[in-house]
Amino acid sequence: MRTTASFRLFPDAPSERAMARARWLAHEGRIDDAEAAYRDVLTRHPDFKPCWAEYFELLRDQGRTTDALRLAEAAQAQFADSAFPLALVGAALLELGRYREALGALERAAEADPDLGLVWHELGLAAYRLGDRTRALLALDRAFALEPHGETLKLRGRILRDAGRFPAAEVAFEAAAQAAEHPDQRRAAEREIAATQRYAAYAPRKPEDLQPAEAWFAETGATVLAPRSGPVAPGDEALVRALGELAEDAGWRFGQVVAIGPTLPIWKILADLVDAPLVARSAFDPVAIPLLAALRPLPPDTGWGECAAAIAERGSGLVFTVEHPAEPEPEAVATDVTGALTAGGVRASAIPVVARALADVEHPASRLATRLLKFG
Repeated sequence: MRTTASFRLFPDAPSERAMARARWLAHEGRIDDAEAAYRDVLTRHPDFKPCWAEYFELLRDQGRTTDALRLAEAAQAQFADSAFPLALVGAALLELGRYREALGALERAAEADPDLGLVWHELGLAAYRLGDRTRALLALDRAFALEPHGETLKLRGRILRDAGRFPAAEVAFEAAAQAAEHPDQRRAAEREIAATQRYAAYAPRKPEDLQPAEAWFAETGATVLAPRSGPVAPGDEALVRALGELAEDAGWRFGQVVAIGPTLPIWKILADLVDAPLVARSAFDPVAIPLLAALRPLPPDTGWGECAAAIAERGSGLVFTVEHPAEPEPEAVATDVTGALTAGGVRASAIPVVARALADVEHPASRLATRLLKFG
């Protein structure tokens, strides 16, 4: 439940100072402590609607939809059948996939108070999920007029992007970036801008028309070597050889290959293909333009995440996995190039297409667009 105060950690308004600790804890990822802090505020100030709204959003962001509905129903008991609790109930039903019920609750909220901006934001989201883009955009326009908020601009951008209106979507996301009050908001908007630019590379096709590997590149900026359907799933060696061919075509020159995980023959093959020494994890050097390789993303205690983060931070080198689950959120993806995507642990049947991968990595909004990948 977004409000214009959601990211103000040090608000001036006395009525909002009580929530400063809860907001700070949520911002730091201390969710249990933040929840306790929001409950404490509500115990002392049960009529403080912004606290209800932000506590609801905390639960929603955590995917705790049933708890969010219980909180909305508690707000309904506190404020009776007025617009604000109806908006919370509608938003909770929306997250539970009960779209028609959600739309009904939100329409009643709009009738009760047509000047409550968050009602129109949630109405826009409900209409979007029901496939009515025109109504969604009209509702969001009204929401923004009543209460300007970057989240409304971002939702507008997603709707326009899904409709294939990429330039208009980019304008919406750029406005959200300019309106950002904190780096977290700005980075999220900038990720959406880059994703929109990558989706535009597939125009006139819309996002819903893309193949999984194409959508993966558009969302994450990471390249999939085997995006085209084939009769069987490609083997490890075939995917490693495809990476070697891509590296040659792209002109990449690595100073070392660092393989983390099981010792496998494919890593020696990879090192020979890119003409770089195969070294142990202990010899990893982000200055040496490393090629970090693993079968798949590994747990933090292996050092894989630490090395991948060092490559991204320095902007030198490349992270490769033979396969990658298609499920993670885009911002959680650390891999720059993957051989094939998996669903439920099963590798998709596909054929490596190096020419398609080369077009991806050379896209100005790819993960590798500004990466140093050769000496000299």
